[in-house]
Amino acid sequence: MTDDATTVQLDCLGQRCPLPVIAVARRITEVPVGAVVRVLADDPAAAIDIPAWCRMRGQEFVGRSLVDGAPAYEVRRAH
Repeated sequence: MTDDATTVQLDCLGQRCPLPVIAVARRITEVPVGAVVRVLADDPAAAIDIPAWCRMRGQEFVGRSLVDGAPAYEVRRAH
């Protein structure tokens, strides 16, 4: 995935839709362009909602992985 030096991690485990998307939307404005926000989210809707939010907002969906067994979604701030 991405270099941890430029990554901010949000723990949204246990939160249901739309809370993980709201969390990334709020936090993305606080990181510099090019930085990544990693969202830990176990709500199945996050797999659809986070990439869709990126498309709608012009942000880059980097990908999905597991971090310590938890689903993680990475979003790079594009602007």
